[in-house]
Order: sequence, then C-alpha cells, then structure tokens
Amino acid sequence: REKEDKSKTWMPKFLMAKENKDRRKSSDDMERSIFNIKKSNAEKSKMEKEEKFFRETFMYDKEIKVINRATAECSVPSQRRVDLPLTAGEQLDVIDGTQGSAVICRNSEGRYGYVLVEHLNFR
Repeated sequence: REKEDKSKTWMPKFLMAKENKDRRKSSDDMERSIFNIKKSNAEKSKMEKEEKFFRETFMYDKEIKVINRATAECSVPSQRRVDLPLTAGEQLDVIDGTQGSAVICRNSEGRYGYVLVEHLNFR
C-alpha cells in the first residue's frame, strides 16, 4: 500500500511540475522581451547621444536626411574625432556634402564623421 500511495502522489506532482515548467517558459519569454526593450532603449539613447555630439561638433542645424548610400572600399582608421573610421564593405549613409573631397556620413552604429569620397563606392 505504501508503494501505491507513493506512486499516486508522485504522478500528480510530476504532471504539475511539467505544467509549471510550461508556465516558466512563457514567463522567461516575457522577461526576454522586456530585456529586448531595454536594449533597444539603450541603443536609441546611444544614437541620440551621437547625433547630439554630431550637431555640436559640426555645427549642423539642418534636418538629417540620407541623400545617398555608399559602401566603403577599404579600411581607414580615423585620424581625428571628426573623421569616421571605415571598415571595408561597410554600408554608410551619406548625410551631406562639403566643399572639399569629403562628405559627412553615418555608419550603422550611428556615428557621424567625414569620409573622403575616394574611399567610397556609390553603386
């Protein structure tokens, strides 16, 4: 009789544990989506910070519009903070042209800077 009682009480607990496990999965998914929201907010604040730095440094008061897209042909390190470091094959948004052979670009991380036209491929 004791063995039967143990097996009877054990089975419902096993089934309950499985149900609880299913509940945990759904709550874990919910927590993960919350973390994704926090991550995207962090990315947005970083982008806003970069844009603010760009506007102050370049004294840029116009609306930021993408006038063209370009691909970096080669990797180029930045010499100054206002220059945008490039990696070969990186996609860039061209924001504005300048008087010289440089254009103002934005990379996928949201950083802005000058890039020489000779390092870009506009195809």
